[in-house]
Amino acid sequence: MKLRLSGTGISLSQFSNFASAAVLAIGLLGVTGCASKNYVRSQTTPLINQTNDLDAKTAADHRAIGDTDARAQQGIAGAQSAADVAGQHATAAGQAATAAGQNAQDAYNRVDTLAGVVANLDNYKPVSDVSVTFAFDKAVLTPADKKQLDGFAAALDSTRGYLLEVTGGTDSIGDAQYNYQLSQKRADAVVNYLATKYNVPPHKFYLIGIGKDRQIATDKTSAGRARNRRVEVKLMTNMGPTSTPSSTNSGAQ
Repeated sequence: MKLRLSGTGISLSQFSNFASAAVLAIGLLGVTGCASKNYVRSQTTPLINQTNDLDAKTAADHRAIGDTDARAQQGIAGAQSAADVAGQHATAAGQAATAAGQNAQDAYNRVDTLAGVVANLDNYKPVSDVSVTFAFDKAVLTPADKKQLDGFAAALDSTRGYLLEVTGGTDSIGDAQYNYQLSQKRADAVVNYLATKYNVPPHKFYLIGIGKDRQIATDKTSAGRARNRRVEVKLMTNMGPTSTPSSTNSGAQ
């Protein structure tokens, strides 16, 4: 017996079949949805874990880089600090050397002539002498000049009670006052060389700048002018083989 639903034209058995099919479809849909979720979860979980591991490693790397950079910055700061201290020491040493050089310059005896400055000058006898020449308008020793001075200085250690008379000269070209200053610079160059290399005390030197006042050759020729651009050094002593020292001022010892 078939019953029909009123107004639908569908029998009760057909409706029952439709309902069963709908329930089955809903059930299958639920099963399919769960299966899809499980599949997605199985595929994404390893990726999530790998991403988390990568994030952790990246964070660790950043920390390591930060630590390395901090140590590097500390090392750089330490090195810079040490360099600054070394620079300060070098500056202080340079200033001390400059001051010492200035004191030595001030200690040199600068005179117009030895007569009347050194007591009993007549008792001083020349031991040796040397003369070095300079280029025009120059006050710089050449290697040849230094070689001559080295030979002259060889007698200093064996000479007692000595003094050094250092006389600087120029040719007649140029202003007289400028030439006096230039002759003094040339004498200073010789004194500084002997004092530095052979430890000659400043008080042993008597510097005389004569400019063009005492010519040893004519200035009419280039050869004569070259001879006048000179510094003469005389080694003098008041100590003979058996004599006693003469009475001198503090500069002749």
